[in-house]
Amino acid sequence: MKSNIGSIDRVIRIIAGLVILGAGYYYKSWWGLVGLLPLFTAMVRVCPAYLPFGISTCARKDEKQG
Repeated sequence: MKSNIGSIDRVIRIIAGLVILGAGYYYKSWWGLVGLLPLFTAMVRVCPAYLPFGISTCARKDEKQG
């Protein structure tokens, strides 16, 4: 599957996932496990919510060449 998560989006997802997990641990709530979702999508670099809309935060090839 083609990746649709760019590097900045990936960093934001990792930070958000860790913050949500930490908050869940701090407040002793199972809702903290929701933080696994952004961590997983950052790890595999594919966001299923982006697919139906054709969204991609990856840099385009013509932008990389400068």
